[in-house]
Amino acid sequence: MKSVILFILVVAIAGCSPKPAVRDVTVSVPPAPLPDFDAMWDYNDPAATEAGFRQVLPQAEASGDVSYHAQLLTQVARTQGLQMKFEAAHKTLDQAQAMLTEHLVVARIRYLLERGRVYNSAKDPEAAKPLFLEAWETGLNTGEDDYALDAAHMMAIIEPPEQQLVWAGKAMDLAEKTTDEHAKRWLGPLYNNTGWSYHDLGQYDKALELFEKSLAFREERKDAEGTRIARWTIARTYRSLGRVEEALEMQKMLEQEFETEGVQQDGYVYEEIGECLLLLDKTGEASGYFRKAYDLLSQDQWLVANEAERLERLKELGGGAAPPE
Repeated sequence: MKSVILFILVVAIAGCSPKPAVRDVTVSVPPAPLPDFDAMWDYNDPAATEAGFRQVLPQAEASGDVSYHAQLLTQVARTQGLQMKFEAAHKTLDQAQAMLTEHLVVARIRYLLERGRVYNSAKDPEAAKPLFLEAWETGLNTGEDDYALDAAHMMAIIEPPEQQLVWAGKAMDLAEKTTDEHAKRWLGPLYNNTGWSYHDLGQYDKALELFEKSLAFREERKDAEGTRIARWTIARTYRSLGRVEEALEMQKMLEQEFETEGVQQDGYVYEEIGECLLLLDKTGEASGYFRKAYDLLSQDQWLVANEAERLERLKELGGGAAPPE
């Protein structure tokens, strides 16, 4: 940031005429613009994101912009929920809720979304459901398509598979019709989530069709991380379809990118390579990949809390935890 330094130089010379009066000069400095906190999100590191948001909170409070302040608090709560600090998240949301008025439409929708997400993460989808429904209806009625789509995508997550498809249909219809270009970004996640709904129902061909749409969507937007995830889902569906060698080839290509492109190692890729090798009767080779998968995925708090059996299986197939170095 550039700074302006004002030097006032007073030179007193004996015998000169009296100094003229020096007037006070008031320099008006416009307040610094409030940061775009949504651009500060790192979903892979919610703790660091929370720390960044907290640095902005004093500026938000001092600004007097109640909508901005309340919205920022909802995102602090989201970081806490992702860290499984549910009680703290609800307390933060209580602060945001106390600031809401009928005129703060966006802040209210975001409050509803994040309160619902905290309940859902805490394994209470029934408490989350009415909040997501209200967010959906409010978003539709006020033209806030972006947040309405967020609510619909959350409904498609918490409902059973048959209802997930109903909500996915509503969301994709809105995303394709909306004039809000920012809201159209939801098509990628919707293709992905709906693909998993079909996958859960055993309709693998339909799942693959949507995962391929998701890949095309991510590639078109040059979304490198999203593209890798979409390729992983396609490979995973190949395995479900019995196309194991094709699945293994795709996962191996993702593995190569860990070294060739400096991509962070992914336990899910190692897990899938292990599963493919196991199906191809390459048990010894599979064991090493299962160990790598366990070493990485066992560090994920959500998986530890919700997928204990899956992690234990990885540990067993990998021959136990890796010895300390």
